[in-house]
Amino acid sequence: MNEIVKLYNSWCKIPDKIRFLIIGAVNAGISYIIFALCVFLIGDRYYQICAALQWIISSFFSFTNQKLFVFCTKGNWVKEYLKCCTTWLVSYLLNVLILEVLVKYVDLNVFVAQLLSIFTVSVVTYVLFKYFAFKVQKVA
Repeated sequence: MNEIVKLYNSWCKIPDKIRFLIIGAVNAGISYIIFALCVFLIGDRYYQICAALQWIISSFFSFTNQKLFVFCTKGNWVKEYLKCCTTWLVSYLLNVLILEVLVKYVDLNVFVAQLLSIFTVSVVTYVLFKYFAFKVQKVA
């Protein structure tokens, strides 16, 4: 058990931008798979419903990963989760806006459009997570 704690502490010393890229890639991959499965099961005409389902399902997995493996915060589970919900609402709205523009006006395939949207929204999400949801108060 002591080795796991040492490994975790070593992981948390890696700069958070690098941790976010690694964990974010895992989260983005899971999100994309959920979206693709929804499109496959429901149909590409309902891509906005698929995007909503993707964000709802992936948010639970993402919160845990962000809290424990990106920002390495302790405690405040409920407070941070509620702030994450606000962050996800902003990122969801941005995602569906980008998706709509890319599909309707740029005429991209929904799969390609969602992939581009996920990467764009990830940057905004990182900033909101770091400076809002998982903001650590500095001790003087």
